[in-house]
Amino acid sequence: MNIDKLKKIGVSALAGSLVSFSVNAADWSLSGSAGINADKVDEDVATTWNMSDSIKITTSGTTDNGINVGVMFELDGGNNASVTGSAWDDYSLSVGTDTIGTVTFWGHGGSSVMSQFDDISPKAYEEVSDIGTINGTSADNVIGGVGENMMFEYTSPSIAGVTIKAAYNTISADTAAGGYNKYNDWGLMYQPEMVEGLTLYYAQGSKDTNQTTQTTDLSTMAIKYAYGPVTVSYQESDSDISGTLDDQSTEQYAIAYAVSDDLTLSYGKREYDIDTSDEASGNVTQEDTGIAISYTMGGVSIKAQQNNHDNVNGDATKDGHATSIGISFAF
Repeated sequence: MNIDKLKKIGVSALAGSLVSFSVNAADWSLSGSAGINADKVDEDVATTWNMSDSIKITTSGTTDNGINVGVMFELDGGNNASVTGSAWDDYSLSVGTDTIGTVTFWGHGGSSVMSQFDDISPKAYEEVSDIGTINGTSADNVIGGVGENMMFEYTSPSIAGVTIKAAYNTISADTAAGGYNKYNDWGLMYQPEMVEGLTLYYAQGSKDTNQTTQTTDLSTMAIKYAYGPVTVSYQESDSDISGTLDDQSTEQYAIAYAVSDDLTLSYGKREYDIDTSDEASGNVTQEDTGIAISYTMGGVSIKAQQNNHDNVNGDATKDGHATSIGISFAF
């Protein structure tokens, strides 16, 4: 037999052994939810109705040599646009151990560390930055990372209350305009044992933009403290784009009160500075406030949110509000 063919067979066999796992005693679980949501932005815009639905199939187990392996698939009404006509949404594979941490590969639905930490506010329903469109202007401006397909994510075990996270991605959903060639970030979460209920967050990331030589540096830091039924938070985030003056920053705080095991109220406020370097541009600070309520009865949840927005996208002439009401059933 040809020696080159033997080499190819050997390499293929090795590659197969590196990515294949034989997991013993795997546990399968099935969970799901469905709901109806109504959203209204501005008084002259019709209410938007939509249905949320999700079924998650998960399994996990341990190999003979002690490696933990987990798989997750989500059925979500064909929301995965990358697979035409597919009902699959998020899906991932995780591999790790209790001592070195876990690496998760997200085929779809991954969130970078900055995306996970971009708003740690305690909330009964939505974020105060979840705006939609006000007077024809899209204004859901969040300083965060990326949520993409084919993403690697690492989570360390907690050591003395410190958990380290990192993410890496090289695929952009928009390569023609505003996309990126490469994205990576890292962050940590610290829950000191001596102060129960306190959590500190920090993350930073870097994105190389397609079609240009620009690099966007992102960062966020936050603190959250829970004491009894009350949870409060404060957070600052920054976005610096190389070669431009279009730097951005946000500052926000929130409070949530668990009236009972079933009823929760929350309030949040955020200031978004669309251009920290150019006072002469005429842009003013966007201000967002929101109140929310949620009530849970067994597997039924009823939630409502009212957000108010001033100076949307830095324009002093654009103010508005957004209202969202939803009911969901978990099974």
